[in-house]
Amino acid sequence: MRVVADTTLCQGHQLCQGEAPDVFGFDEDKDVVVVLDERPDESRRKDVATAVRYCPAFALSIEED
Repeated sequence: MRVVADTTLCQGHQLCQGEAPDVFGFDEDKDVVVVLDERPDESRRKDVATAVRYCPAFALSIEED
């Protein structure tokens, strides 16, 4: 799996960090999400998928390899 963030859609809610803080960070200067681990371990799939699902701006996605 590959985690993708569209920073043009991100509104800075930071909900993703609550679900997967080891995968998602935040750039306070730009007020957007930062993907810290683009290819997290498969064991993180559930938390990453939850972050994607709850992103209010629909800025996150998972691409399958």
